[in-house]
Amino acid sequence: MENNNVPTILGHPAGLFTLFFTEMWERFSYYGMRALLVLFLVSGLDDGGWAWSNEEAAKLYAMYTGLVYITPIFGGLLADKLLGYRKAVVVGAVLMTAGHAAMAMETEAFFYLGLTLLILGNGAFKPNVSSIVGGLYPLGSDKKDGAYTIFYMGINAGAFLGILLCGYIGEKVGWSYGFGLAGIFMFVGMIQFWFGQGIFGNVGLSPKQKLASDRLAVHEGVSVVDKEVKEGENEEGNSPVVVRDRLVVIGILAFFTIFFWWAFEQAGSSMTIFAKDYTQRTLSGGGATIFKWVNTILTVVPLAIITWVLAMLFGKTVKKYPISVVALGASFAAIWAIAIWMLVREFNAESSEVPASWFGILNSLFIILFAPMFSKLWESKYNPSASIKFALGLILLGIGFGVLAFGASGIESGATTASVSMIWLIMAYLLHTLGELVLSPVGLSYVSKLAPAKLVGMMFGLWFTATAIANFFGGITASYIDKISEEYSMAVFFMIFFIIPIAAGLVLIALTPMIKKKMHGIH
Repeated sequence: MENNNVPTILGHPAGLFTLFFTEMWERFSYYGMRALLVLFLVSGLDDGGWAWSNEEAAKLYAMYTGLVYITPIFGGLLADKLLGYRKAVVVGAVLMTAGHAAMAMETEAFFYLGLTLLILGNGAFKPNVSSIVGGLYPLGSDKKDGAYTIFYMGINAGAFLGILLCGYIGEKVGWSYGFGLAGIFMFVGMIQFWFGQGIFGNVGLSPKQKLASDRLAVHEGVSVVDKEVKEGENEEGNSPVVVRDRLVVIGILAFFTIFFWWAFEQAGSSMTIFAKDYTQRTLSGGGATIFKWVNTILTVVPLAIITWVLAMLFGKTVKKYPISVVALGASFAAIWAIAIWMLVREFNAESSEVPASWFGILNSLFIILFAPMFSKLWESKYNPSASIKFALGLILLGIGFGVLAFGASGIESGATTASVSMIWLIMAYLLHTLGELVLSPVGLSYVSKLAPAKLVGMMFGLWFTATAIANFFGGITASYIDKISEEYSMAVFFMIFFIIPIAAGLVLIALTPMIKKKMHGIH
């Protein structure tokens, strides 16, 4: 039940923005490390890398990203049955902080230990922070789609900063510094969450704590059932048939997300390889000057927007949760200092070599720019059904790869290097981002709305399991980039990711009437 005394920001509970920044720092660490992983592995020994082949690096990437998204099912169960969402988030943050610290050592043993800790930590963290977001709103609330889109903006703010700064420092200064920076801000996210968790009220407590809270509510004359009815839960929504049908819808949508993330996650593997070896990244003269100014704008403007959101949270929560918001403020001061150092360093250089990891920021940048528009759209009369959103996301993603295939059409079969214009990668990332905004954040929202309250954590875990399957097969497919480009062409390789997502989107459109029926009134 919503509480009118709870402070709000932009029409949403202030707790949403505490979670916004918690998830932002976790994604900073994850995407900062991910931006470096394949590049570190394939870079030569003289450049501090391990000189792996593209195939070997893509296969390790497949294993890592697949396991990162399969452990959340266990993290969701652990939270549902024992820890509660809040404690699970803290456990995950501690494990991931240790994982990044281990990877900064750059020895083989610590490298694999670090990956293992990151996999386990993500399993405890990822499904449960999303579950807390859903718990901030009444059951069936129309604000959930907008809330998850704002939350998704936080995810991508972290990804943007992580790829930009960890990627730059890793490539230009040293791999261990890039990996270590990721861990520092994961630790900040944990501190901010731990000292600010009181803002969530009873949301995210352990089962034991929740039972005590419910008993107190009954003692005060408001039963748990009364609460659910007042929050919009009706008798039909509690029937086994409706519950079963809604779980079927979650399963269908989860299945089709596999096709989306299988293609989308080429960003960390084959698209990174394409940026490194086949894209013209060395700029001089006027081109270098233009890039320096564009990079400055792309860095400062999003960082300023996120700082503005931080200022609003600071004003609403500093009196009650000073340690949380002061830690957050200090971390942003550090981020500004690093960003300014990077920009000054680049302006002092005579020419510019765009880091291969830099293109990864485009996805996050476009999300920061377009997320508010989509959030408002989902709250308007132009809000399409779940399956139509998912289909549009798949089709936009496929078109993005079609653009990339066209850009790569001039590369000869078997070529190991090329100098393709970076415009094709930029356009592909734009289309991929629009597809992601249509599909991914509302996917989290629909899981929250369709799943029974007692199974929310597990359903988020299952949702991320679908993503795990997609990530694994995406990495395995990426490992064939050299073989396919040698036998056919680079354009043929990317055409695979053009055809399959669009075909999946068209099938999903055909299934829309059946899906809408099984949602039983959930829009």
